[in-house]
Order: sequence, then C-alpha cells, then structure tokens
Amino acid sequence: MRRLVFLAPVLLFAVLVAYFYFGLQRDPSLLPSALIDKPAPDFALPGLEGKPGLGKADLGGRVALVNFFASWCAPCRAEHPLLMRLAEEGKITLYGIDYKDKPEDAARFLAQLGDPYRRIGVDRDGRTAIDFGVYGVPETYILDAAGRVRYRQVGPISAEDWQQKLLPLLKELGAS
Repeated sequence: MRRLVFLAPVLLFAVLVAYFYFGLQRDPSLLPSALIDKPAPDFALPGLEGKPGLGKADLGGRVALVNFFASWCAPCRAEHPLLMRLAEEGKITLYGIDYKDKPEDAARFLAQLGDPYRRIGVDRDGRTAIDFGVYGVPETYILDAAGRVRYRQVGPISAEDWQQKLLPLLKELGAS
C-alpha cells in the first residue's frame, strides 16, 4: 500500500509528460475547422472609412479568399506583400476582415503597405471571427463559388503555402 502512495504521483507525472510531449509536436496550422465544406456563416460588417462594407452576399458567385487581419498583427505585416502580389496578379478575389482593430489604425496600415482587398469589413467586436472559428490573426479562408468554406489557413500565408496548398485548390475550384 505504501508503494502505491509513492507510485501514484510518479505515474501521474509520466502521463502528463507524455501528454505534453505528443501535444507539443502537433502542427498548430493544421487545426481542423468545423466549417470545411459547409456554408460560410452569415455576416454583414460595416466598411472601413465610409467605404462599402462586407457581407456574405458579397462573396457569392465566385471563388474568394477571405483574410482576417489587424494593424497590430506582426504576422499580418509579414504576409501582406504576398497578398499584394496576389491582388496584382488577379488570380483570386481577396476580401479582408479587420479583426478587433481601430478603423483608423487599419486605414493607416493599408495606406502604408497597400490595399489588396476588393472590400473590407470591420469586425470590431470579433463576432464574425468567432462565427468563422478564427483562433487568431492572420487567418485565411477559401470559399468556393457556392459560398462554402473549402480551406482554412492558420497563420500567415507563405510563398510555399501558396504554391503547394492554395494555388492547386484554387485551380481545382476553377478560380481565374
């Protein structure tokens, strides 16, 4: 009985070590999304600085990339040149959702780095992000022409991600 009392904490510690060991080896960018192959959530957001806003109705009928970003987000700045290049190439329609940010800060961010988005919605309280299942910014979703979520990218999009994951999917979905 005495051995059991001393053995129990050791076994508990071993279980915790195994849990953390295997849990920390998982790739956080592979977080599953409950929305894959389901319709995008309904939303209607005001626009940035008096421009037209963004809602689900604006996304229908074409393959679209929806990017959640914020001016205070360092990884968003890192992925921004790639988004600008994609917008210039015109291979995909980009829509932005400004996440929990001051609109004036977002406008300044886009004035400095360029605006790759066709339309931008301001999600001040993060409600739309919650409906999409956003863990943090940047996070990007590809929607098919029927408005269903087909892919979710957690974290910034790299050139490698674009070539190996997003571009093949976009071609499969018939994006220009």
